[in-house]
Amino acid sequence: MSEKLLEIKDLYVSAGEKEILKGMNLSIGKGEVHVIMGPNGSGKTTTANAIFNHPEYQKIKGSISLEGEDITNSKTDEIARKGVFMSFQLPEEIPGVSVTNFLKYAKNKITGKNVKIFEFKNELQKNMDELGIPKEAVDRSLNVGFSGGEKKKNEILQMLMLNPKLAILDETDSGLDVDAIRTVSKGIQMYKNENNAVLIITHNTKILKSLKVDYVHILVDGKIVKTGSAALATEIENEGYAKYKG
Repeated sequence: MSEKLLEIKDLYVSAGEKEILKGMNLSIGKGEVHVIMGPNGSGKTTTANAIFNHPEYQKIKGSISLEGEDITNSKTDEIARKGVFMSFQLPEEIPGVSVTNFLKYAKNKITGKNVKIFEFKNELQKNMDELGIPKEAVDRSLNVGFSGGEKKKNEILQMLMLNPKLAILDETDSGLDVDAIRTVSKGIQMYKNENNAVLIITHNTKILKSLKVDYVHILVDGKIVKTGSAALATEIENEGYAKYKG
């Protein structure tokens, strides 16, 4: 049995007047890869935002803990410093801040100490080479003028450099071609070890084909209605969600 890393218990979350999560339960152990799938509007992205205590989402009931510590009402930056990372569906563009400087600043904040420049540059170059990111890309403003694929590769580079305990990848494979999906999968494999975990939120099974997935969860109308192995993702690909609705 894996040591628990993240646990969500009986979580109810609303956005504005609408209740979205309606009794969400999820337990993620160290060394595991979990996948959440579900129809549009089922609460997949809300789950990710709730973990990070996004201010637009109100927790009505329930709890979230990381390594046994309650983070239900922790501030977003505190949750990030505790070791949770999120790759966004639509990564923000930040003019005037280079990829390199963003990564240095983020790493400083998470570790609480200044990075050693020589080690940092070596690690950055190694990860860029593995992901096929050109050298000049890290001198550009963060995500400004980047293609969809470049933005997603950059998010994976951030994950590798920041080395979180839990990586939440929200639709990281959305709109990517086969080569870009392969690169993202490679980055996840590079990151993954027995002490961390990955939560992938996706509509698409392509990114799962080259990954060892431990659990697939089907989320419908704000709660998980079915949990299974990677075979469950194949079932959804072939049959859809019809039998899990209603």
